[in-house]
Amino acid sequence: MVAVEAVIFDWGGTLTPWRTVDYRLEWRTVAEVAGAPGEVESLTARLLESAQTVWNRARDEHTSATFEEICAAAGVVATDAHAAAYRAFWEPSTYTDPDVRPLWEALHDRDIKVGVLSNTIWPRSWHEEIFERDGVAHLVDGSVYTSEIPWTKPDPRAFLAAMESVGVTDPAGCVFVGDRIFDDIHGANVVGMRAVFVPHSDIPDAQIGHIRGTPDAVISRLADLLQVLAPDGPSTA
Repeated sequence: MVAVEAVIFDWGGTLTPWRTVDYRLEWRTVAEVAGAPGEVESLTARLLESAQTVWNRARDEHTSATFEEICAAAGVVATDAHAAAYRAFWEPSTYTDPDVRPLWEALHDRDIKVGVLSNTIWPRSWHEEIFERDGVAHLVDGSVYTSEIPWTKPDPRAFLAAMESVGVTDPAGCVFVGDRIFDDIHGANVVGMRAVFVPHSDIPDAQIGHIRGTPDAVISRLADLLQVLAPDGPSTA
């Protein structure tokens, strides 16, 4: 097997612990900034419907969107105030897993590059600010956020973009780590990357894809990844 040149990680639910949230409340935070008191509930419903349409499209057509596009579809012109309210809602879910820094440092010690590929409507700057806050930004060799490309996982082009971001040309030299068996594991399978599954997220039924991927390894926590990275790649665990 080709030696591992890079490990690319999903973000939400993989690098950050999973947190089940109320999606109506998520968008109500934006509606409370955008609408008059009597319009908050109806605006919340429109924003929620817009977001569900976007995520259904990502699941079925593998096309991307942004926070601003979701707002615009609901009749809201997104401002810094809307973004601030939205980010405040998600703040408790953004903290990097404590395993991440020592794992990434250990990968660098092995001359293995670290990448990130996230299905996200957030701009790159939000993610980079989070990594800076948590003291791990300097350990990221390349990253792709689907808000800035046309595709979402599991489209092979999203994975190839992430591979390019870390300067690797052979998918067989990459390992992908994620918490979603469709987006992450199936997507990695299709493009020819090896895949490691971290099954600690309670994925909502509406977000579960129609194809199940087959992981090369399953780990219960990120720290276990080093145990399955043999010199020639992950072994089934």
